[in-house]
Amino acid sequence: MPEPINQETAAVECRGLEKTYGEGPSRVSALRGVDLIMRRGEFLMIVGPSGCGKTTLISLITGMLDPSAGSCHIYGSNLQQLSESERTRLRGKKIGFIFQQFNLLPMLSLRQNVAVPLLLGGVPYASAVSQSDISLERVGLGDRTHSLPRDLSGGQQQRVAIARAIVHTPALLVCDEPTSALDHSTGQNVMGLMKEICVSQGCGVIVVTHDSRIFHYADRIAEMDDGRIVGYREPEPSEPHVRSPH
Repeated sequence: MPEPINQETAAVECRGLEKTYGEGPSRVSALRGVDLIMRRGEFLMIVGPSGCGKTTLISLITGMLDPSAGSCHIYGSNLQQLSESERTRLRGKKIGFIFQQFNLLPMLSLRQNVAVPLLLGGVPYASAVSQSDISLERVGLGDRTHSLPRDLSGGQQQRVAIARAIVHTPALLVCDEPTSALDHSTGQNVMGLMKEICVSQGCGVIVVTHDSRIFHYADRIAEMDDGRIVGYREPEPSEPHVRSPH
């Protein structure tokens, strides 16, 4: 079990997380007592075989699912003590999401796609568009604000997804297999960009991945198996690594 740390330095603190689905003979245990602490500004990767509980864990961390047992604190807020609307507000203020399939809306321009989280949060359109343009500039697509997703390469679409995830300046980025649809070179570029964002704005990053080629971007790697975290390690000394300041 990880040692307790001061809430002022903890981004995520999970204790005894369990998640089961079904009843009786069909009951499946997806998580079997997970303890996890992530510090603010940390770049953490969660790795392990398919079906070991990685996606379930980040779904609990973000409050998208309720645990069957245990607790999870995000920046000092106990998710199990928040209403659904309070969790939604917490996600809108503190958490950005990056998915493997990009999830861009095909009929909207890049500017409009990136502005969506702000508009859903009640930000006026003019302000949302202005912040969207700034976010697209940060990921190197400031000259493509009026383009449609279909006009971009896979790597560029993932950059738009990053711009959308950081447009509200979240304290935590949660990424589910962000390089799985990208070739090696493009994946490295995308991870380098995420690392740069992590360092420059002190944003914590959780990456669920099978891609061992990006492990060196992590500060720590949490290894999962059969619904548990079975150990932590740092990237191999031979791998290039720039540590996030925290």
